[in-house]
Amino acid sequence: MSETGFRIFNSVFSAGAELTYAVLLTAFFKPFIPSQGRKWRKLLIVFSVYILFEIVCNRAALPQGSFGLILMAILLVVSKWIDLEKPSVFLLTLLYFNARISSGLMVQSLYFIVERSVPYRLEPPEAVFLRAALLVMLFLVSHAAMLAVMLYALQRQMRKQRMTLHCRELCYLALVPTAGILFGQVISRLLVEFKDGVLLQLYERHPAFLAVVPVLALLFYAGAYLTIAFQQGMAALREEQATHYMEYQQTQTIRARIHEAEQFYTRIRGLKHEMRSHLTNIRGLAQSGEYASLEDYISKMDENMSGFELTLQTGNPVTDVIVNGIRRQSLDLGIRFQVEFHYPEPGAYDAFDVGIILQNLLQNAVEACGKVSEGERFIVLTGKRKGRFFLIEVKNSFVGEVVFGQDGLPVTTKQEDAPMHGIGLANVRREAEKYMGELELKVDQQTFSATVLLQEGSSL
Repeated sequence: MSETGFRIFNSVFSAGAELTYAVLLTAFFKPFIPSQGRKWRKLLIVFSVYILFEIVCNRAALPQGSFGLILMAILLVVSKWIDLEKPSVFLLTLLYFNARISSGLMVQSLYFIVERSVPYRLEPPEAVFLRAALLVMLFLVSHAAMLAVMLYALQRQMRKQRMTLHCRELCYLALVPTAGILFGQVISRLLVEFKDGVLLQLYERHPAFLAVVPVLALLFYAGAYLTIAFQQGMAALREEQATHYMEYQQTQTIRARIHEAEQFYTRIRGLKHEMRSHLTNIRGLAQSGEYASLEDYISKMDENMSGFELTLQTGNPVTDVIVNGIRRQSLDLGIRFQVEFHYPEPGAYDAFDVGIILQNLLQNAVEACGKVSEGERFIVLTGKRKGRFFLIEVKNSFVGEVVFGQDGLPVTTKQEDAPMHGIGLANVRREAEKYMGELELKVDQQTFSATVLLQEGSSL
């Protein structure tokens, strides 16, 4: 290879190396970018930001280590165009550079060993240039392969459990990769030095570092990986505790409402026994002509009996109490509440399970309607049997935008008018799966619908 050819190779190699790193960064971001809209445009933004900024850096000759900081800042600025929250962009970029520097240090040690294992002889300049080109190509291919594996491992681990990145969690997760990046920057400055016109390499002066540096780099990467895994485990534990607490609260609520229903029917039975006495009193007042007292007596009876009314009859005491309770809330909030719910015959489904489904769906619907303008609030509940299946559907009005997470459930958005937060929908899905059923969520303009399908005789 001639000197001119080597210079051309150097230019092409530099461009190819930056394209490789840009592709790896984009691929690392890909699974975390929502698929709503044209995802390829969002990925193109990440790729373009890296390439354009690399060109600017090469011309501006920025200080070592500043590239990653400025690139992160730019990605944070464009985060809204790629539909990623700033904490996620910050963490992903930090992990990318930690993996890149760690893999670079490990490959650098292997590169030094390979370079020293190939004997260097006085050869024609063409052979020297060819040897140098092959070695740098070997370094790039090895580095890209190792970096791709490390990024894939991080990506796969992070996708196992969605984490809420508040300030405290973000600082905890960023601690190890930041230390790894700083360690890499320090070592990279010490790898090669010129002293009195003589080239001095770190591994030649301190051979022990040939093993120490890559091991430390691997430990920094492993520390970041394990920190993420630990944080995900803690998040899963908190979520499980919250779920159990929610289930406990819902069970207690349903138990209380069943107790209310029992008291209700007990009072009705008591009223039946009292009715004979009331009729005797009314007959006596009418015979004595005390019509004013009679009217007052009947008014008091009507007032006492107003509390003995369950307007909606669903066919089961548990669902009666839940549906009528939501109806009262809807009336207070000015929500049109339409019901066509018929509970299937006893024994087909556990009333507690159906109660949990109704409680969650209807409570979410009430919360969503509370943010809608008066006059446009509505909830429609239907429940009917179709062969061996029982179909429960709740439709409600809402304002804002529903954003679905990777699990198919609504997630909290930054907008204050977020229609619902999906609280309890995971419990609804879990109850449906007990009956080999499913939960389906749909959005049609400003109407949100949740449909639950239960299969008879399939309770797990």
